Amino acid sequence: MWFQTTLIVFGTVVSCDESEQTIATFESDPTTETQWSPLDSSLFISSIVSFEPGSGAGFGQDKLPDVILGVPEGGGLNYGGLDVLSLGKQGSVIIKMGAFVYDGPGPDFVVFENPFAVAGSENQVYVEPATVAVSEDGILFETFPCAEHPPWQGCAGITPVYASTSNHIDPRDLSAAGGDAFDLQSIGLERIRYIQVTDRLGKGSNGQAGFDLDAIVAIHTESP
Repeated sequence: MWFQTTLIVFGTVVSCDESEQTIATFESDPTTETQWSPLDSSLFISSIVSFEPGSGAGFGQDKLPDVILGVPEGGGLNYGGLDVLSLGKQGSVIIKMGAFVYDGPGPDFVVFENPFAVAGSENQVYVEPATVAVSEDGILFETFPCAEHPPWQGCAGITPVYASTSNHIDPRDLSAAGGDAFDLQSIGLERIRYIQVTDRLGKGSNGQAGFDLDAIVAIHTESP
């Protein structure tokens, strides 16, 4: 992906307690005071199973696996976040979530990339779409339908990302966090543990470095 020259640096706060690793994020309350509320690390990516970079990949590889662990570091509407792993053209990564993701009411997990509005226009967003496939055992994968043309319905990498460790937005908040949500019910699965993200052959607005993975968060990690 083409990256804007403005560098925005964010930080992730991680507890190193061996008994329970938690990732800190902001949570707002009625008094408007800023409070830290831990999100369990099981909601996020726990490890990389495989990574097959495509042409143009490289950005973020020196920071693996940390660069895709934990909460997203979105840059908002006008800036693509830099805390990402570029897959390259037709590059693919398979990750394991910290816990099983179950089919619950509505979407079950969200994939975060770094799209941004061109010249501040919400109607013109720089995107690098990817296909998402999921699996319970890491062997047999089911693929979500991903459109061949704009507006890339069903693909990841379409919606700008707002949630980050610098603001109050919970990455599970579908109305505010940004990112692209997926519902297991739409492909007939009850639970999954593995997620594969594959760049759409460098399609999209430019595609020089392919899809850029920021983070993935689970919404439902317990059986309904």
